[in-house]
Amino acid sequence: MREANTKDIFLLILLAIIWGSSFFNIKIASYSYEPITLALVRVFFAIIPLLILCNLKKIKIEAFTKEWKIYALIGFCNITVPFILIAIGTSQINSYLAAILMSSTPLSGTVLAHFFTKDEKINLFKIIGVLVGFSGVVFLFFDKMIINESNFIFAIITVIGSTFYSIGGILTLKIKNKGNENVTTSTTAWSLIFLIPLSLLLEDPFLIKPTPSSTISLIYLGVVATGFAWLIRFKILTTNGLVFQTQVAYLIPIFGILFGFFVMDETITWRVLASLLIIITGIYLVKKNSKIKKNAR
Repeated sequence: MREANTKDIFLLILLAIIWGSSFFNIKIASYSYEPITLALVRVFFAIIPLLILCNLKKIKIEAFTKEWKIYALIGFCNITVPFILIAIGTSQINSYLAAILMSSTPLSGTVLAHFFTKDEKINLFKIIGVLVGFSGVVFLFFDKMIINESNFIFAIITVIGSTFYSIGGILTLKIKNKGNENVTTSTTAWSLIFLIPLSLLLEDPFLIKPTPSSTISLIYLGVVATGFAWLIRFKILTTNGLVFQTQVAYLIPIFGILFGFFVMDETITWRVLASLLIIITGIYLVKKNSKIKKNAR
């Protein structure tokens, strides 16, 4: 691993822009596509560049080997469930609100890691960071202009979706030596297997008459915000390591707010900005403690 240079910082910012832009595109896609079908098409377009990458690098995809159960479980928890829940939630709340709520993932991940890993135990400093971060999320729910009786449950659904990302991340640690490209492609393949029957049984994908804008947004979500973004993530991880890559969590909600305001004309209140600042502070405290602990070893 090397210290980040200008190119590395550019890639990190580009990744944050792409992931930050995914939320308003999810909202536009939800105008025409039901949530499970939205997730299905997104995953379908995402797996194409991943398969190409594995083929070019001659990486063996282990999705259907004797260890298929863990890949299937991660695909369900880390892709299938959160993609569906986030699509449901974002359809009824502001796109930038979804980005902010999703930024709580490192906080829930810290709590889960304490119970399900050996090396990421929580301590007083982390507890403070988690409490500060989640207080920012709670503060958002007092802004009746943004979260009210009509969309409260959808905000909760979005938070649950972000929590499943943390669950998936914990499970991924069990096969961290299997290679990022293989794990991502294998779990994406299993997610596709889950989503196809769910879409056919619970929705009517063949009766959809989508608008061009919804289809363009959905293709963007698959090819760029999922497939291409994961390739950038691989590059950052292999070049600069996990600690540098996780800094993207600070930037995603910021770009999510900018896209929501300028593209979707969504209202931003002072409580939204205050909540974002509190959440980012909480994430910083948690990650700062983790970095200090790592350097002390």
